[in-house]
Amino acid sequence: MTAARNSFPPRPVRGVRASCIHQTSCPGDLAIVTVDFEPWQEGLHVESAPGATVKGGPEPGDLERFHAALAEGVRAELADRLPGVPVALALVVHHTVVHLTDSREHSFHTAGRLAVREALTRLNGSGHQES
Repeated sequence: MTAARNSFPPRPVRGVRASCIHQTSCPGDLAIVTVDFEPWQEGLHVESAPGATVKGGPEPGDLERFHAALAEGVRAELADRLPGVPVALALVVHHTVVHLTDSREHSFHTAGRLAVREALTRLNGSGHQES
C-alpha cells in the first residue's frame, strides 16, 4: 500500500521495541512489544504479523484490548509530536509480552507512545519528522 505524500511514516521503521515496566506496587505496569511502522493508506491500521508471538498467556480478549490501547498510544503521541501531519500507518505487531496482573490497557498505551518516540528517533535522530 502506498502512503500519502508528506505523511507519517515517510518510510518503514522495523523492529521497534517498546517497554513499559513499572513494578513498585500491585498492580504495576508491564507491556513489551516489538512492532514495525509501515507506510500505508490514510489512518492507522493495526495487524499481527504472520508468526507473531505472545508471551505470558493473556486472558481471552486481552490481546485485542491491549493492541487497541497500543494503537491509541501511537495516535496520541503522533498527535502531540507531529500535529497536522497525516497518519498513513500500518502498525505491525511481531511480539507481545503480557503479565496476568501487571499488564493493563494503560501499560500498552504508554508502550505505544514510547514506540513512536523510538520510530521518530530512528527516522532522523532528533525525534522530529524530516521535512
